[in-house]
This record gives sequence, structure tokens and C-alpha cells, in this order.
Amino acid sequence: MTTDMTPDMTAETTADMTTDAPDIRLVVLDMAGTTVADGGLVERAFEAAAAQLGVEPGSADHTEKLDYVRATMGESKISVFRHLFGAEDLARRANTAFEKAYGDLVDAGLVAPVPGAREAIEEIAAGGRTVVLTTGFARVTQDAILAALGWQDLAALTLCPADAGGRGRPFPDMVLEAFVRTKAAEDVRQIAVAGDTSYDVLSGVRAGAGLVAGVRTGAHGDDAFRAAGATHVLDSVAALPALLTGAR
Repeated sequence: MTTDMTPDMTAETTADMTTDAPDIRLVVLDMAGTTVADGGLVERAFEAAAAQLGVEPGSADHTEKLDYVRATMGESKISVFRHLFGAEDLARRANTAFEKAYGDLVDAGLVAPVPGAREAIEEIAAGGRTVVLTTGFARVTQDAILAALGWQDLAALTLCPADAGGRGRPFPDMVLEAFVRTKAAEDVRQIAVAGDTSYDVLSGVRAGAGLVAGVRTGAHGDDAFRAAGATHVLDSVAALPALLTGAR
């Protein structure tokens, strides 16, 4: 992944939290790239989807589309394909092919937890906070990932764009859906959002979350996080429990 961090960036960005920070009660975490390591499966699944729609590998069109997929990591996948292919029927065909290809890769055992992610989620929950896992994938793919990792009961709630009326990141809908469904917080400022893309960060900012952290284990780097409005940048989601303890 590309980052712009300096040697003291971790200390600098995780020391921003002050004693009058909000009492975080709800923690909304992205999956792929944040809590789940997929080793570039999004690009591999895109290759399969593009081939089904006749996009020639190695062509300028293929390169341009792949660049857009990389730039929009974290966004709802159907939204990405609507941009790439225009017509709704083509976008849906591409999305279906993508989700199937990604699901096949998941079934082949090619996903794993980000080191320390499960432990972090368990520690956050043990501290009395509610954890929700979100994704830009369809529900069938999200469920496949959860099953592959044995995470079906790890979080209080899991959400995909369809669960929030169809709009994924960078819209705030999934964060706000988590807020409404769980009733874990009284104020949106009691929400923490963490993800590996600027879209994760922007969705948290737009939802009014009190803590919005970018993590360096996925698609985007420090400059993108800061530009999107991140309050913190962490090396990994594994660092989040300590940050939340300081926020309490």
C-alpha cells in the first residue's frame, strides 16, 4: 500500500485525543483492508467481471477501469460499476460477476483476519462498547467472508449497503443505520468509525462521528485520510482499543 507517513507519524496522530473527547459507545469498522486481509482479491475479482463484459486485458480501457477501482476502494461496488459501465443492466452484470468471483476466492481460503483484528473487536466489546462491521460488498459476499473467518457472531451487527437503503460509502448511511439499529449511543458524537480508505473516513465525518480513524493496512494512506477529515491515523485496527480507552 502507499503511505506518506514519517517516522513519528503514529505518535503524532494517535496523540490527538484529548481528555474532553466524546465517550465512544458505538464502533463501526470496515471489513476488507481494515479488519480483514484479502491480499488484493478485489482486483482479481474485477478482472473476472471485466472479462465477462468484454473488457480486453491490457487495453487502455482495462487500465483506466482498474485504476478507478483502485482509487475507489471502500465505495459500494455497485456504485463503482455504475460509473464504469454506465447502463444499469451492464453495471448489474458486472457486479454479479464480481461478487461471484470474489466469493469463489473467499471460498478458496484466500482471506484472513488482519493481525490483531479479532482480538481488538473482542476487547472493544468487552469494554462495554457495541461493534458493527460494514462493507461495500453485497450481503452474500459479506456473509461468505464472515463464515470463512468464523466471525458470524463476533460483532453485534453487520451491514452492507442494501441494509441501509442501497447507499454505501462515502455516504454516511451505514454508520447512521448502525446508530439507529443498535441504539448503543445517544449522540452521533459517541460513534467511532475506522477504515482503510478515504471513503470510510468520509462516511464517518458525514455521519458526525466523534472519532474517525484511517488505518494503514489497506488501500489509502495518510494524506488521503487527512484530506477526508480523519481525526486519527493508526497503523492498524489493533491500536484502536487503546485509543478508545484514552477517549473514555
